[in-house]
Amino acid sequence: MGYRPNLNVGIDGGGNRGDYAERERSARNITTIVYALQAASLFAGVTFLIAIIVNYVKNEDVQGTWLESHFRWQIRTFWFSLLWHILGVAIMMPFLPFAVMIHAGTVIWVIYRIVKGWTSLSDGKEMYA
Repeated sequence: MGYRPNLNVGIDGGGNRGDYAERERSARNITTIVYALQAASLFAGVTFLIAIIVNYVKNEDVQGTWLESHFRWQIRTFWFSLLWHILGVAIMMPFLPFAVMIHAGTVIWVIYRIVKGWTSLSDGKEMYA
C-alpha cells in the first residue's frame, strides 16, 4: 500500500487531524468527479478532455497519498484510449471492420477501467496503474 500521512499529526505535521481528513475528503471527491467525467465521455466526448485537465491541475493535491494511484490510473486511461482511437481512425479507410473492432474494444476497455477504478476508490483501495 502507498504512503498515507499519519492522521494523528495532520498532513502538514501541525497536529490538526481535521485538516488532513478534510484534504483527503476533498481529494477523494475530485477523484470521484474525474471518474464521473470519464464515464460521461461515453456519451459526450468532451468530458474526457475536462477529466484529464482536472487530473493534471489537481495532481499536486494527491501526491504522496493513496489517491495518487487513482490519478495515475485515470491519466493512463485517457492517454492509452486516445492512442487506440487514433490508431482506429488511421486504419479506418482500408480496414473498416478492423477499425470498428478497435474502437469497440477501446470503449469496452475504458468502461472496465472506469468501473474498476471507481470501485477501488469506493473501497478506499489504491490502483496498481
